[in-house]
Amino acid sequence: MTSYSKEVIADLVSGTLPWPQTRRIMSAYKDDDRFFKYVAVLQERVGWKDPILLPVGDHLFICQSGDERVTKCECGHSFGDYRKNWKLKAAIIVRDTEESLREIYPNSDLPDPDWMEIREFICPQCGTLHEVESAAPGYPIVHDFEPDLEGFYRDWLGRPLEPLNKGG
Repeated sequence: MTSYSKEVIADLVSGTLPWPQTRRIMSAYKDDDRFFKYVAVLQERVGWKDPILLPVGDHLFICQSGDERVTKCECGHSFGDYRKNWKLKAAIIVRDTEESLREIYPNSDLPDPDWMEIREFICPQCGTLHEVESAAPGYPIVHDFEPDLEGFYRDWLGRPLEPLNKGG
């Protein structure tokens, strides 16, 4: 099995590898420590020390922050307990009028605002757009997933996480 250096993984993450090499890496079996190299690359890019446990978006992570595991933006803003829907603590832009939808559909194919709204979830500290979802007006904000961190680390990575001390 081919193993790639952390520097190659860093170039892969930043998108600076030539496409043939990127495709070869993406298509091949993953080296056993790929996840940890990937997380190490991401950890070097953030300006905080809380260990990243799981990336959940390009700029959004679950990390160990003291005795808690929280969802955190790359800028350091905490959205709180990772088991809760981080979107509920984000700044939200709801596009539910023809005028606001026209800003992203300037020509045609404008959705009917009576049937669909677009919600943009933004970090209230740095303004990073983390997610966009479309839903029927009034539909609850979608909680994308709640990862089984302990199971992932124990069963898939073979490195169990330290148990939480309180509440979780």
